[in-house]
Amino acid sequence: MKGIFGVRPVPAAQTHRTTMFEIFFDLVFVFALTRVITFMAGSPTALTLAQGLLLLLLLLYSWGPYTWLGNLVRADVGLVRGATLVAMAAIFVAALVLPDAWRQEPELLDPPLTLALAYVVVRAVQLVILFWVSATNPPLRSTLRFFSVPVVLAWLPLIGGALLGGTAQTVLWTAALLVDIGGARVASTFRPWQLRSLDHFTERFGLVLIIALGESLISAGAGPRTMAPPGAAMAAALLGLTSTVCLWCLYFDRLAPAARVAIGAVPDERRVGVAGDAYGLGHSPLIIGAIFVALGIEEVIDRLSGEASPAEPLGWVAATALYGGAALYLSSRLVFRRLTVGAVDATQVGAALLPVALLPVGRSLAPLAALALLTVLLIAVTWFEGRVDRRDSAS
Repeated sequence: MKGIFGVRPVPAAQTHRTTMFEIFFDLVFVFALTRVITFMAGSPTALTLAQGLLLLLLLLYSWGPYTWLGNLVRADVGLVRGATLVAMAAIFVAALVLPDAWRQEPELLDPPLTLALAYVVVRAVQLVILFWVSATNPPLRSTLRFFSVPVVLAWLPLIGGALLGGTAQTVLWTAALLVDIGGARVASTFRPWQLRSLDHFTERFGLVLIIALGESLISAGAGPRTMAPPGAAMAAALLGLTSTVCLWCLYFDRLAPAARVAIGAVPDERRVGVAGDAYGLGHSPLIIGAIFVALGIEEVIDRLSGEASPAEPLGWVAATALYGGAALYLSSRLVFRRLTVGAVDATQVGAALLPVALLPVGRSLAPLAALALLTVLLIAVTWFEGRVDRRDSAS
């Protein structure tokens, strides 16, 4: 049976891997994520950090269904590719206006409304193409009937918030996020998604994280506005590189391969639930944590390369981004580890929460000293986690 316009979607094989087209799509998506750094860095306050978190969550949970889509059918072929290109254009438009997400302007392209409408296009495209793909797949069609209700309902407060602006926008967009994520979570519990290729699924999430780490590092390295940053800013950039390497090692060195093996060993009837929980609950906060660490590094470099005194304390907002982002990354990593590998002990939890305990110290230190302290901590946690992994492998 042929689909719309006489064209069939091409099913993905069980051995399917991430395509170059999907990586291209993810690059545009991660560009949008890093634009959130620009939004938060423009006026770093506690409210801005909260609004940035809201934007990151909206973006991340709009990307997830495209991973499931590419796991079911080839995303680089035919109408699926065409639809994905439309979504890519919408994400790019959203990225362009993200730094002005709460700035209403009496122009044709009002940034909040443009962002909301671009988000709606991204979600609408994925629903349309998923319903088309499910034409000969009754279980998937049943899943989509449940899934589409909260997705569409979330559009109302999203557009309403963009029209109202200010506090109402923050409240309504938070409501939209809760309806979208909460409703989709309930829907997937009753009607789980279908997982065809585990290699594709795990690889896709891992690639987005490594792109986020790389793009976040580039964003942080762009902190100095002068052509040749002073010595202190250069030292901060190198400390930022070291911190990012630690974040990479903590996930990709041993955990990612071990998680893939552990999920592969789960019985078929439970595998989709385990994979969905691990990568939905544990993986997305890893990306958010990396973005906030990048924001903190950028704030440190900006202070050191600007006119402010390098001895002035870092302050609560920048320290929260830097240390809070690291704590979120480390804690989410343990959630992911618990949901896949299954082995987490109290010492690992304590190590993951150390950045929170050190946050008051970091905010009172000079920017370079605060970043150096976090870098030393991440080096120590990386070394400690390596010992834990070797111990678990030997037992």
